[in-house]
Amino acid sequence: MLTDHDLQELLNYSSPEPMLSVYLNTDPAGGNSDAQKLQMRNLLEGVNLPDDQAAVLKHFEQLRDARGRGLALFSYAAGDFFRAYPLAVTLRSRVFVGDHPYVKPLADLLDAYGSYGVALVDKQGARLFHFHLGELIEQEGILLGEEIRHTRGKASSSSPGGRGGISSQDRNNNEMSSRNLREAADFSVKFFEEVHTRRVLVGGTDETIAQFQQFLPKTWQSLVVGTFPMSMTATHSEVLTRAMQIGQQAEQQRETTLVETMLTAAAKGQEGAVRLEDTLSAVHAGRVKTLIVQEGLRLPAYQCAGCGHLLTQSLEACLFCGKNFLKINDAVELAVRRVMQTGGDVEIVRNNPALKEVGIGALLRY
Repeated sequence: MLTDHDLQELLNYSSPEPMLSVYLNTDPAGGNSDAQKLQMRNLLEGVNLPDDQAAVLKHFEQLRDARGRGLALFSYAAGDFFRAYPLAVTLRSRVFVGDHPYVKPLADLLDAYGSYGVALVDKQGARLFHFHLGELIEQEGILLGEEIRHTRGKASSSSPGGRGGISSQDRNNNEMSSRNLREAADFSVKFFEEVHTRRVLVGGTDETIAQFQQFLPKTWQSLVVGTFPMSMTATHSEVLTRAMQIGQQAEQQRETTLVETMLTAAAKGQEGAVRLEDTLSAVHAGRVKTLIVQEGLRLPAYQCAGCGHLLTQSLEACLFCGKNFLKINDAVELAVRRVMQTGGDVEIVRNNPALKEVGIGALLRY
């Protein structure tokens, strides 16, 4: 499993010579082990890093069938650096050679599948889940509040407002239900804070979901990206499948809003930037709060060998330090890396016509 510590290590690692990054789709639906091995060998054709190629092939063969649905491999054999991360989500197979681990595909996966918190709630408590990159990472047991008694049959002969009447029982049940849901909300916040949840989904009935959300602090209400009907007795697999479906739908809506906000801010000359040159300037200045990138985008640029200033066109010498510029084949990858290193967010957006026109942009801190 890829952890935050692993990601930071990859972001901060650089090699003095070319290293190898490999992403492989190992979903069993795409073929057996022999087919995947052939796919790996085909990917590595044309790569002139024999020690690194041997390292990734050896690791792949030793894994046998325990490969999940995706695999990320990073190798710099000369520096004794090798990292492998089986993934529970599918990805596109590809190979990269450069002076650092190629992390843009991981940014894409983290954006789509990273850190979901799920709360299943009813009038007696909650079941809490933390899913990360398609895997169940942690689960809290059922939190039981006070049992709610249901009155059956006809109402008693007491008057509706009298002692022992049905309305008194209903009022007591409602109070217990509210108390249980309030406790469940408090408990959920503590759990989701501990596992660093980025977004929350809530399952249950419409009534219990609405009550539960009211008891959440406003900051956590804003992290609820979707709700869905589900029984408290649902299996882990059922919860994960439904949560991912709702989460992906909510993510698309959120991305549409982000793109619109970015374009509006940039057009008004406020806290927004669009297209590669303005975005790279904001990245270099450390101003990017959220980097927004069209999925699959690769664009070249030039970086000063001295101060690291980024331009879309080369100059004879840097205006700031006088050093030469070096060509970068994928400036988008560099931007993604820089933003993630400084704690910014990266959004990889698919099928958005408005973003396709500009390719890349950002929401800025100031």
